[in-house]
Amino acid sequence: MSTDFLNVSRRQFFAQSGMGLGSVALSSLLASDLPVFGQGGPVHHVGPHFAPKAKQVIYLHMIGAPSQLDMFDHKPVLQKHDGQKCPDELLKGKRFAFIGGEMALAGSPYEFKKHGQSGQVMSELLPHLATVADDICLLKGLHTNEINHAPAQMFLHTGFGQGGRPSMGAWVTYGLGSGNRDLPSYVVLLSGPPGGAGTALWNTGFLPSVYQGVPFRGTGEPVLFLNNPEGHKRSDRRQVLDAVRSLNERQLGLVGDPEIATRISQYEMAFRMQASVPELMDISKESQDTLDMYGAEPGKASFANNCLLARRLVERGVRMVQLYDSDWDHHGNLDKRLRAKTKDVDQGMAALVRDLKQRGLLDEMLVIWGGEFGRTPLRQGSDGNGKKTSPGRDHHKDAYTMWMAGGGVKAGVTHGRTDELGFDVVEGGVHVHDLNATVLHLLGIDHERLTFRYQGRDYRLTDVHGEVVKSILL
Repeated sequence: MSTDFLNVSRRQFFAQSGMGLGSVALSSLLASDLPVFGQGGPVHHVGPHFAPKAKQVIYLHMIGAPSQLDMFDHKPVLQKHDGQKCPDELLKGKRFAFIGGEMALAGSPYEFKKHGQSGQVMSELLPHLATVADDICLLKGLHTNEINHAPAQMFLHTGFGQGGRPSMGAWVTYGLGSGNRDLPSYVVLLSGPPGGAGTALWNTGFLPSVYQGVPFRGTGEPVLFLNNPEGHKRSDRRQVLDAVRSLNERQLGLVGDPEIATRISQYEMAFRMQASVPELMDISKESQDTLDMYGAEPGKASFANNCLLARRLVERGVRMVQLYDSDWDHHGNLDKRLRAKTKDVDQGMAALVRDLKQRGLLDEMLVIWGGEFGRTPLRQGSDGNGKKTSPGRDHHKDAYTMWMAGGGVKAGVTHGRTDELGFDVVEGGVHVHDLNATVLHLLGIDHERLTFRYQGRDYRLTDVHGEVVKSILL
């Protein structure tokens, strides 16, 4: 047998393979829509590793960190000592972002009540969410490593406090792929500006860029540059895409770069989205009862509209939808600003849970709500920049609250407990890595096996930590 092939370089091999190899790669790419790429080219998706409880995720992230002590974590003892000097021994070893010197305890001024048959405790700021108390699981033992916004946002969504790592949505779609070839598998919806970490929150890091989150807009052009230029027809766009695809396919055959395959895939996806996205984003076709339930208004950009859009997206098979709502960073003027923000989100997020349930979707849909960290049980008298305002709360990484619903999570339960002042978790602690391990587990993914080799190391969402919180699972 001839051994000439042993002297053929990788580049020569691809060149001699020519369009045939590129065509095979492209055919596979367009058939599966979103393949997984290893260093050697397209491979099969890595998951699920076992039968999933949840098939899709809607993640509601409150940028800036809501005050758990004024919404979920009722502390009568803290209220009793409101305004008093905090004992020095309670502050030993604590890190705060801004406050210092003599610190006063800050009780919540809001009334807390038990709701539903489960008796979940919530404050008066959440009257709508209280109506679905029996459908959610409160996690009161969350804690994280980072104390400032951008690092904490990245740590929550990527497992690392600095940029460069893939987001949870990228990991999920890398592991499971897409459920709709006419829409991205990972969609981002914004109400307000992005967080301090910006687009890093839905970036792919070192994963192939095909897993990038795609921002959709509630008003105007749903996706930037999706429409044809003025004076150009759909057939004109098809002709251009065919020509560009031919060139990209040839280059793919020559060098085998997975990013070229991504480019081909995304051009084709964009063409199909021209037909699918306008209908998807038109919520005016929903019944008036549905619009009223969400508090949604067609043609308006709002968190309520985004909640309704999230339901429409998952109905069409989108794997991961992340909603980012801004302006939860309340160092000062807490009462006025927190009331405004809870009013913005309360009706929409409660309607989302109720709507998914009544449509029979909640059992296979995981809904997550929370921020990057919590707020201190201490009073802060400025906005963080030295300007005096009515009191607020500083950053608190050691104890905060999130909630989950559907997708294999126990409903109507509270997991975890903080001390009587809300400083530390004393029972049922859930680290951010534990939360992310649990989310992946519900999707049928072993977080220790969902890895990607980069620069000689196998990386994963949970870094080298994380335990599944089994006690909250059905």
